[in-house]
Amino acid sequence: MESTAQKQYVEFGVEDEHYAIPISDVHEIIRMQEITEIPNCRHYVKGIINLRGKIVPVLSLRVLLDMEEAAGTKHTRILVVHHQEEAVGVIVDKVNKVTTFSDIQPPPDSFSGISGSLFTGIGFSSSALVGILKLDEILLRE
Repeated sequence: MESTAQKQYVEFGVEDEHYAIPISDVHEIIRMQEITEIPNCRHYVKGIINLRGKIVPVLSLRVLLDMEEAAGTKHTRILVVHHQEEAVGVIVDKVNKVTTFSDIQPPPDSFSGISGSLFTGIGFSSSALVGILKLDEILLRE
């Protein structure tokens, strides 16, 4: 039996922008919690958390996307994603929903001031245009 289901994505927000990553890359979504800082780390590494006995590094997506830092809110979440056989936490302003896109277009050269090379495409949802991020490209940026 052939599956006609579309690929699902976790849609989330950073500032006023909408982004998504494939749900298959997401291990879990957790509420913001206390992060233990680590000295002498890259500026986008916020520290580590203990996730049920496993140490997980936590990164700021705002900093990775060259946005200004902002204080967390009650909607701030940590997306725990799979990256190179490891779990990595990525701080986002809010998680909107799990969604599918009926139409995904190739990314432009730039999307919301961010290089198009960081996107696999642009999805059209009922609420907005959604940039589908290349997680490996984002997390490996210098």
